[in-house]
Amino acid sequence: MSRPPLHVVTYNIHKGFSQFNRRLVVHELRERLQQLAPDIVFLQEVQGLHMKHAARRADWPAAGQHEFLAEKIWQAAYGQNMIYDHGHHGNAILSRFPILSAHNQDVTHLQFEKRGLLHCRIALADGSPVHCVCVHLSLFGVSRRLQMDALARYLDALDDPDAPLIIAGDFNDWRDRAGKYLARRLGLREVFTTHDSHPEIRPIRSFPAGLPLFRLDRIYVRGFAVHDTVIHQGGLWAKISDHAALSAYLARNET
Repeated sequence: MSRPPLHVVTYNIHKGFSQFNRRLVVHELRERLQQLAPDIVFLQEVQGLHMKHAARRADWPAAGQHEFLAEKIWQAAYGQNMIYDHGHHGNAILSRFPILSAHNQDVTHLQFEKRGLLHCRIALADGSPVHCVCVHLSLFGVSRRLQMDALARYLDALDDPDAPLIIAGDFNDWRDRAGKYLARRLGLREVFTTHDSHPEIRPIRSFPAGLPLFRLDRIYVRGFAVHDTVIHQGGLWAKISDHAALSAYLARNET
């Protein structure tokens, strides 16, 4: 009997607010994620703490957004990157499977733009480990190149550098330069670009969510076959973040 595909999602959640910060939508966001029912979720712009919002808003979650979204369905790991007097935000990974370890690697290049790589080692249903890295790279090209190089060097230093790997997040890479580097350096492929049934597709447009024009969000994999991909955009999705959410359905390559 074949195993069900591994469903992974990446989503920049805009700190739980709709586009232009008009509404708090973190409760709607949790409902949408629960409806998607992914196995592993890569989240960017996650508000771990915001004391001003907590004091002013009765509907502000008592826990950090990573814990609120995980509820009792997923385990959560969080890496705080941007820290300020009244709180902090960063990246998070939610997993239906056990998170064996978690580490947030600082890759800040410009001090006003704090960035980190959240790395989790996760045991899948059959017990096999997979490395998962959630990224939110710089708005500036030079900084992005340095951060991708830091990511490659970090992964090279792991005990099992050739293990199955998923890297997902907001790459801010509208010129499509990350894919070639990551393919050459780490043997990765982007799920929309090299979909098994639709080769030569460019990375999907994911921003803004209402009518995507820019290819900012990506899912890169190594050691997996890509069964299907979905972009969640427009309609209700456009009302809960300025980014579209991306889904990929993966299966482990046979060894």
